[in-house]
Parts: sequence; structure tokens; C-alpha cells
Amino acid sequence: MIEALAFYIFSSIAVAAAFMVISARNPVHSVLFLILTFFNVAGMFVILGAEFLAMILVVVYVGAVAVLFMFVVMMLDINFVELRQGFLNYLPIGSLIGLVMLIELATLFGSWVVTPVIANRGLMPTPSPDITTNTHALGNIVYTHYVYLFQAAGMILLVAMIGAIVLTHRNRPGVKKQDIGRQLNRNPANSVEIRKVEIGKGI
Repeated sequence: MIEALAFYIFSSIAVAAAFMVISARNPVHSVLFLILTFFNVAGMFVILGAEFLAMILVVVYVGAVAVLFMFVVMMLDINFVELRQGFLNYLPIGSLIGLVMLIELATLFGSWVVTPVIANRGLMPTPSPDITTNTHALGNIVYTHYVYLFQAAGMILLVAMIGAIVLTHRNRPGVKKQDIGRQLNRNPANSVEIRKVEIGKGI
């Protein structure tokens, strides 16, 4: 009874926080609600007995990814008011993408009914913790059955990281940037000037 109550509490807060992520007007508030969502999902993982996933979610996503989002949002200095003005222009393509995602979700959940093999996998016995740990079981599944999807997720994160770096280091008027190549190629004879100041005539 206590586990069910805790699960419903964590799940309700997670769903509400996830809704606030996409509905909050301030992007910083969206990141904070995202952190709250991660914490509640980690709590649900603990209830389900997946302590490793809970700790990874807190350490990696809350401690690194969410903080990275916060710094990126603060450094990009994006005019969100101007972006919202063209909302109707992107509404058709956004609706199309949403429809495709809805069809994919319907196909995913419908496969449990259409394909009996997938439904039987959920009935497979869970190995005892004395035989295998959560970390070993997760690694065995990820790096064997889903290794290509794991590599694809890594490539997507790499592209997102490169995009964030490119947006952060773009040329902006009025902002001075350090030119490492120019500094290394400078001539010491033109950069340093030695003057002999007479006694009593210094600044």
C-alpha cells in the first residue's frame, strides 16, 4: 500500500512537472521543472528496485545534463518573445511531427496486442538479485540486444553538443573574442617595447 501510494505521488508530480517544462514561459523555469521531473522519475526507479538507474538519472541528467541546459539557456541570450511571434508559421510542421510521434506510440503500445511474442517477454521471470545485479542485467541488455540504438543515441547527443558549442561561439557584435592563432603568431619585437626611464622622470 505504501509503495503504491509513493508511486502515484511520484508519478503525479513527474507528469505535472513535465507539463510545466513545455508550458513555462521562462526557459530557466523550464529547466528547473525538468530537474524536478528527473528527481521524481528517479524515485519511481527506486520503488521498482532499479537503484542503479535512479542514481544514474540523478548523477548524469540532474548533475550534468540539466546544469548544461541551464548554462546554455543563459549564454545563448535568445529572444524568446521574437521566436513565439512565428508560432503559427511552424504550426503545420509541428502538427505533422506530433502526428508522426502519436502514430509511433500507438504502434509501440499496439504491438503488445498484435505480437504475442512481445507480450510473453513481459511474463519472463526476473533473475534473482543473488545471481545478477541491476548493473549487470542492464549492461547485458543494452550492449547486446540494443547496442545499435545505444550508439545512435550517443551520436544524437554528440550532434546536440556540437550544435550547442557552435551557437555559443557564434560571432556577435560588441563582444570581444580571443584569437589564439593571432596570439601565437605575434612577433615579440612588435609586442614588447623596452624603454629606459631616467631617474626621477617616471610616472
